[in-house]
Amino acid sequence: MRSQRSSTSPPQRPSSKLPALIALNAVLLGVLAMVTFAPSVAAQARARGAYTMVAGGANNTQSSVVYIIDVVNQEMAAMTYDSASRSIKGLGYRNLAADAANQLNRIRAGG
Repeated sequence: MRSQRSSTSPPQRPSSKLPALIALNAVLLGVLAMVTFAPSVAAQARARGAYTMVAGGANNTQSSVVYIIDVVNQEMAAMTYDSASRSIKGLGYRNLAADAANQLNRIRAGG
């Protein structure tokens, strides 16, 4: 009688993919560290505006000007419609809170 040999495969050597997996894990760990320890970015806190629009004129303009005032954030923008280019053009912007503070400082300084 013949003795049967068991068909066992020879022991396998470590996979050649192991260094690539270690490198990939190191890269992913680095990305995780960068995301975790990076400075955070915060959005500007700005209150929702309450707007008032007033039409009027301005010096050196042919068409009317619309003054848009944000009462909550104390800002004003002036705009006009340019019929030649069929577009709205911004004429100017003012921070009303800063203007009021500057005027108050002038009054206090006496001049």
